[in-house]
Amino acid sequence: MKTVVILGGSYGGISTAHRILKQAKTTPVKIILVSPNTHHYWNIAGPRALVPGQIPDDKIFQSIAPGFKQYPAGRFEFVLGSAESLDLVTKKVTVAGPTGQKMLDYDILILATGSSTRGDVPLKGRGSTEATKDAIHVFQQKVKQAKDIHIAGAGSTGVELAGEIAFEYKGQKKLTLIASGPHILEGTPASVTKTATKQLRDLKVTIKTSSKVIGDAKMPDGRTELTLSGGEKITTDLYLPALGLVPNSSYLPHSLVNAAGFVKVDEFLRVKDTTNIWAVGDVADIQRPQYMNTEKQSVHLAKNIVAVLKGAQAVKYKKEEKDMLAVPVGRKAGTGHMGGMKLPSFMVNLVKGKNLFMDKMPGMISGSNF
Repeated sequence: MKTVVILGGSYGGISTAHRILKQAKTTPVKIILVSPNTHHYWNIAGPRALVPGQIPDDKIFQSIAPGFKQYPAGRFEFVLGSAESLDLVTKKVTVAGPTGQKMLDYDILILATGSSTRGDVPLKGRGSTEATKDAIHVFQQKVKQAKDIHIAGAGSTGVELAGEIAFEYKGQKKLTLIASGPHILEGTPASVTKTATKQLRDLKVTIKTSSKVIGDAKMPDGRTELTLSGGEKITTDLYLPALGLVPNSSYLPHSLVNAAGFVKVDEFLRVKDTTNIWAVGDVADIQRPQYMNTEKQSVHLAKNIVAVLKGAQAVKYKKEEKDMLAVPVGRKAGTGHMGGMKLPSFMVNLVKGKNLFMDKMPGMISGSNF
């Protein structure tokens, strides 16, 4: 029996595990899924979850292991822990968990360890399910108490976060979004940035462009002093950095990652210069970290793994030629694009903004989606 070790209880990790087990029914394979979290955190809804009273814990966290009880004994094992190191020669992963270290042998290894946020805003996992829940509750209280909030980073996450808070408090809080470039949502069509800017301004959000936070210091009264690139200093009740993602790849040999830490993968989703290691989702360098991209990669990777287990050839992964982005701005509006085509506000709200795909989580955890 071949052993497939999947590192990461991320969307990519859980989805790929279910897909392999369902497609390889007659193939002798065992999946070992390793995660530092007992529960999956549906972080797509993270910006809304930070607003007090919006999403209860049981809607955004769901236990991982029960979804795999349906498979025959000996086909699946859940290991609570984090990958610490990888030996390419002996094909062993060192995992550290609550009971200490253990070594896992693999025939095939899948890297699905995802990414983390820069700064302490819990828009991604914080190391364990309890730590993430605690961090969310702390930030909910901070958001509730703050009268003045500054968000740094005007990509999709920063825009969503500003929109969610502004929508809830309807002008009761002074909210400022700081963009490093001349406008928000850099890299999207001009019509999209224009729409998002108007939607945020309608929600009374102040947008400060061409400015970067180059320093932040806690003041004795608990507020934060921000130093901006132009030399200006601002004191705010709450500072929320939304400054992009860092791949969770510190456990990997340097040869497997690029300068930014993302895993280098080839056109098959196999890790470059390896024969039996693959990657899916945020940690891989093949596409922008995004739910729809991870979903497409998971579908393809599972097929490739099952093919390899059966002695067949892997097939090439085809990336979407048109980049797509959907950004809810509050709970009633939003914007986005597919390639050069702008998506209407009502469509973004209908497809994503209403429930942030949370309806897909139970079926992802149970495997019934696949």
